Amino acid sequence: MHAAEQRLFRTEVAGRDLAWSAIGSGPPLVVGGWWCSHLDLDWQNSLFRSFVGRIAEQRTVIRYDRPGIGLSGPAPGYRVTLAAEVDNLSAVIEAATAEFGSSRFDLAGMSSGGGVVACYASRNPDRVGNLVIYGSYIRGTDIADAKARDAIVALVAEHWGVASKYLADIFLPDASADDRRDFVEFQRASATAEVAAETLRAVYDFDAGACLTSIDARTLVMHRRQDKAIPFGLGRRFASSVAGAQFLALDGLDHYPWRGDSVAITDAILEFLGAPRQSEPSVPKDLSGREREVVVLIAQGLTDQEIAARLTLSTHTVHRHVANIRTKLGVSSRAAAAAHAVRSGWV
Repeated sequence: MHAAEQRLFRTEVAGRDLAWSAIGSGPPLVVGGWWCSHLDLDWQNSLFRSFVGRIAEQRTVIRYDRPGIGLSGPAPGYRVTLAAEVDNLSAVIEAATAEFGSSRFDLAGMSSGGGVVACYASRNPDRVGNLVIYGSYIRGTDIADAKARDAIVALVAEHWGVASKYLADIFLPDASADDRRDFVEFQRASATAEVAAETLRAVYDFDAGACLTSIDARTLVMHRRQDKAIPFGLGRRFASSVAGAQFLALDGLDHYPWRGDSVAITDAILEFLGAPRQSEPSVPKDLSGREREVVVLIAQGLTDQEIAARLTLSTHTVHRHVANIRTKLGVSSRAAAAAHAVRSGWV
């Protein structure tokens, strides 16, 4: 199937209608997350389509809308909990198993989906191959203090129009006025004020801490340093709580991975999943010992200034090493160089 085509499916979970989609070909990658989503409207977004489409060139990307939002049917009385979200994911995986015949799935949990896929992986180790976490957290209470959380939920419930603009400032801090306006309309089309408030309240209640210590799957955790929605430290904490997890610090402040340097993120995901490069660069890959030290520290999330202090070098020298590393590895960003270091087992 061509990566630009999206196939829509429906299944049921606890008697409620749930919409899911498949894009691309190859081994399945189920993507969960985002407190609001819409399979159709997301796919109409050119940045989103490019991000998912690039992964879908080598993977079958499976997405879904939880009951009550997006293309899924109404779900009166439905209460969003971490357990219910794991049930939704499980229903999609079972439906995809019947459709494609797969017995093992790679999972990508983004934002609030991180805890969901982590808990599924801890309970179903035989069904999960690799785990990718992006922009996520362990406990929702760590995102902001109680007063701020209550205020945002109340704003969404009582003034969804105003709240959607406020959330656009958080999720899309570097976007144009047109992009923010489109995102405001997207949020309001994805869910009613009541559903949006209930979902956001649940996101703040999620606590996946008990699941993380029993994950057996290979795990990659990625987080942007200046993420305005989910603080960077929460991503690092997530990685440190999963045995053997690899942590990749990314530059940028956008919460959504299809904005900013999205290519670095898709490269990191595909490399971690073992997807072959489309074309091997014709540049040498042999790094000097010092360059190897630098790229390992990049992969550990250190800035150039922090690396300079750690190795007793000038910041200018570190900049030069980073430029040489990118040239030798044939990559376009620090994040892609770090992903190469992770894939090579240097970290």
